[in-house]
Parts: sequence; C-alpha cells; structure tokens
Amino acid sequence: MIPQKSIMLLSGKNLVFIATIMHDGSPQVTPVWANYEDGYILVNTAEGRLKHKNIIRDPRVAVSVTSAKNPLDMTSIRGTVTETIPDYEYRHADKLAQQYMGRNYPFRRSDEKRVILKIRPEKVFVLPPLVPDR
Repeated sequence: MIPQKSIMLLSGKNLVFIATIMHDGSPQVTPVWANYEDGYILVNTAEGRLKHKNIIRDPRVAVSVTSAKNPLDMTSIRGTVTETIPDYEYRHADKLAQQYMGRNYPFRRSDEKRVILKIRPEKVFVLPPLVPDR
C-alpha cells in the first residue's frame, strides 16, 4: 500500500522518471507518463526500447515523481516490474494521453507495439511538501 500523496502525484499531469538497470549495472533514467491502478504503478512504453530491454533482464526499478506545481513536492518508489502487458490497441496509451494532454495518444506508429510495465511498489519515500524561499 502506498501513501495517498504518492497516488495523487501519480494521478496528475506530473512527469515520472523511471530508472532501470543497464547490463553493466549502471542506471538508466527516462521521463515517462504513468498512473496508479489497483496497487501498481503502470508505465507505458514500446517493445524494444532500452527500458523495456533492461526490464526483461532485471525487473528492479526506481520511480520518482514531482508535482508540476511544486517540484519540492515529491515521492520516490523502488519496486519490481511483475508483468509486461501488451497494449497493442493503445487503450492504456490513450488513457495516459487523456491524463496528461486531455486527448487520445497522438503519437501512434504502425511499426510500434506498446506495452505496459506493471510495477509493484516495495519501498516508498514521500517528502512533505515544502515551500521554496521567496
């Protein structure tokens, strides 16, 4: 169970950064769209992208999201990708595009197969909202 604040950040128009592990053990970070459903963080990507290849080899990830309104309002989550779900019909991609852009996913490509990375949160860190000095 993750805190309500984390769920709220994942439900907004806030960029999410996902870190995966490269074959040499170094981190790889990518900004993505994500949402939270039924206890899992869902990230949409395309088959064959670097983060997808890294997940196949090592499913451990870290996710960080900050509020678009106050970047000091944030949460970081470590977890594991428990499942890669096909999204070939772009249903989840459309849902995320609605969340972030207010419209269906506008970047469809006929040569691309979308997938959902289903992440089980394991450790959650929540920073209390801070107000920057003026």
